[in-house]
Amino acid sequence: MAVALALSTVCLMSAQPRVLRWAGDPEGGAPFVEADPAHPDTVVGFDVDVAALLARGLDRRAEFLNITFASIDQSIVRGDAEIGLSGIEDTPARRTTLAVTMPYYEFREVLSVRDADASRVRSLADLRGKTVGTLAGTIAHEILLRAERDQGVHVVSYEDDVHPYSDLVIGRTDAVLLDNVLAERRHRNMPGFTIQPQTVAIGHYVGVLAPGNAPLRDRMNEILRTAMRDGSLEKILRKWSVWNDDQPPLYAKILSGEDVPAVVGLDTSASVATVSRWEAARRYLPSLLRASVVTIVLSCLSMGLAVAIGVLIATGRVYGGPIARLALTAYVELIRGTPILLQLFVLYYGLASAIRLPAFVAALLGLALNYAAYESEI
Repeated sequence: MAVALALSTVCLMSAQPRVLRWAGDPEGGAPFVEADPAHPDTVVGFDVDVAALLARGLDRRAEFLNITFASIDQSIVRGDAEIGLSGIEDTPARRTTLAVTMPYYEFREVLSVRDADASRVRSLADLRGKTVGTLAGTIAHEILLRAERDQGVHVVSYEDDVHPYSDLVIGRTDAVLLDNVLAERRHRNMPGFTIQPQTVAIGHYVGVLAPGNAPLRDRMNEILRTAMRDGSLEKILRKWSVWNDDQPPLYAKILSGEDVPAVVGLDTSASVATVSRWEAARRYLPSLLRASVVTIVLSCLSMGLAVAIGVLIATGRVYGGPIARLALTAYVELIRGTPILLQLFVLYYGLASAIRLPAFVAALLGLALNYAAYESEI
């Protein structure tokens, strides 16, 4: 009886499809990966469909793992998931450190400017001395860092693709450089800016696997080639309204066996992926030193201001009237009971329609007001 039960259990387990666990970030939103408005516990997007396509080709079932975009590469390396798919860009660094699939989508890096500036700001060369926003850790960010050195632009990096465009519209920045998929998505529901037609560079979306997982990557490449031939991939991209005339030439190159570079229109020979660790450290040292100085100055100024405000709060709570004591106590409890990142977010973005605080001033006030609540208790 026990043997029969064990055999039936093994047969049942073997009949169940294996899982292809893939990592993505739904905070990036459609058309890549986002929570389904009708069913918030599930995700939708063209990368969700690409993951399902790969899983079917492997005779598996796709299972989603929610990972912050900036941590997807590290999560794949440590084995949390087998593949990362979330609008991940093909870069020389990724090709060096990870097993990268063949490109399955080609995008263009495009410049967005306010409508009023569209006629006079058409390229990075027109932005000398101006502020340009982008996403951190992207090809666009690398392009802007070079433009900062060569053309005198000031670079501001963000952790999401919403605020670069909202800051552009309200005048905090003068332009945004990102891929056309993100730019067109924001342009559909955020008026006030123009996407310039010129292409700054060309990149590709890929899937990333751990460096030791090359055999699985090769099997996935065959699945993608088949999907390119039979139109399955085109059908997915048309469903999410991202299919365009850039894709057929890309597919023709891949199916003919032609090598597709990670980035077109950007010299990647000096990428940190191709230099020694000491050289990479030397290149980033000036930026790290500048960041350290800003951190030290900001900490000292905010703490000094916090002590002064904290003394006033404490004095009011000891010697003030009932209303003053109640108000100040409520302030202390509110500040101590909410995350400081939320407070900084409200100061910088929440008040933007009324007061556009510079980033340093918003950080200084936010940290000072937060520290003051704790100083008043002391």
